[in-house]
Amino acid sequence: MRVIFIHHSCFLVEVDEKVLIFDWFAGDRVNGYHFHGVLPEYEPDTPVYVFASHKHQDHFDMDVLYWAEKYHNIHYIFSKDCKMSPNFLRKHGFPTDIREKILYVGACEKYKVDDLEIETLRSTDAGVAFYVETRGASLFHAGDLNNWRWEGAGDIINSSMDRNYRGQINRIAKKHINIAFVPMDPRLGQHRCLGIDYFLKNTSAEYVFPMHMWQDYSAIPEYKKQISNGTMAERIVEITHENQVFEMKEE
Repeated sequence: MRVIFIHHSCFLVEVDEKVLIFDWFAGDRVNGYHFHGVLPEYEPDTPVYVFASHKHQDHFDMDVLYWAEKYHNIHYIFSKDCKMSPNFLRKHGFPTDIREKILYVGACEKYKVDDLEIETLRSTDAGVAFYVETRGASLFHAGDLNNWRWEGAGDIINSSMDRNYRGQINRIAKKHINIAFVPMDPRLGQHRCLGIDYFLKNTSAEYVFPMHMWQDYSAIPEYKKQISNGTMAERIVEITHENQVFEMKEE
C-alpha cells in the first residue's frame, strides 16, 4: 500500500488498483492557515473512493464532487451531516446524476461499496469515523473521533468525553488494522496525546499516523521518546511535511 499525507487530516491510500481519499479540503478553506497538499493525477477509469467524516471545513469540501467530471468510477462516502439537497446541488451547478454516486452514512452502521466493507463509529465531536476493509487490507480514519480534553471544560464534560471515546475505540479493538489515522491536536496542550495513546494501547494497528496537527508535527518525535514500549513506539509514523509519501509493507 502507498499512503500520501496530503495535509491536516487528509490522507490518500493506494491499495490494489483503488484510490481512497479521506477528508480532503482545499488548502485555503480555513482562516489563518494555508495548506499545500496536492492530489496526484490518475487515469480516468481509476476506482476512486472519497470519504468525508463530517462537514467541518477542515474535513469536507463539496468541490470533491467536481472530480466526477474526470473520474468516471468515483464514489463518495459522506457522513449524513454533509447531506446536500437536490436543489442545493443543482444550484451549485452539479448534474442531477451526481446524487447516484453519493452514499450518506450514519454512525455505528455497516455499508458495502463495491468490494469495500465499511463500518462507522460515532465521533466524539461531529459525524463519524471509518473502518474500511478491502481485499484483506484494513484502514481506520478517525475523523474527529478523539479524546478531546480541553482545559476549563470541567471534570464532568471531560470524564464523559473520555468514556465515550474509549467506548468507540473498544468497538474496533480486536479488529485487524493495517493503517490508522488518529488525531494528535496541539491545541489540547498536555492532553494532545490522550486519544492516540489509548488507541495504540488498545488496538493492534500496524502503522498509526498522527493527524489533525495544524501543521505542527513537533509532538510526534517527542511522544515516541516518551513511550517506554519500543515496539509500540515503532508503530507511530513520523510525519514531517505535507505531500509526504509512505510505502507501507503489510505485516
